[in-house]
Amino acid sequence: MQPVRQVELSGTERPAVDGPSPGEYRAAAALRSALRRFSQASDEVLRRHGLTNERYELLLAIKDAEQRRRTATVTSLARTLGVAQVSVTQLVRRTEDAGLLRREVSGRDARIRHLRLTRVGERRLASALTELDSERARLSTVIADHGETPSTSGVR
Repeated sequence: MQPVRQVELSGTERPAVDGPSPGEYRAAAALRSALRRFSQASDEVLRRHGLTNERYELLLAIKDAEQRRRTATVTSLARTLGVAQVSVTQLVRRTEDAGLLRREVSGRDARIRHLRLTRVGERRLASALTELDSERARLSTVIADHGETPSTSGVR
């Protein structure tokens, strides 16, 4: 990093705390731009597949749990998605009403419901995920090229 100069009220310059270099600003701008582009492209793709961002993330989390031979429950999804359990419960209900997932009673505890994708949910998730392949690759490249330097590891 190169030192930043501050101008005092008298108009004279004085050295200030080290600030970001021009390259760090460029990297941060490139990352933010790539994130914005990814978000916009995702919104368009998900809309075409009849999904919201929230439903897409929910279906991804359920499918990921299944792929790792785990069961998805409202409690586990609240942790995974980082949202309140009541919010996941409402999202699950809306997603179930849309025919994208189903709840199954646990064989061990009748109070617990395991969440599984329906065939429609599987198809929509797979189609959207496939269509977003190139956007994920583009974002990954930007992150690899600009994302993690010692001074950009925090949020700017």
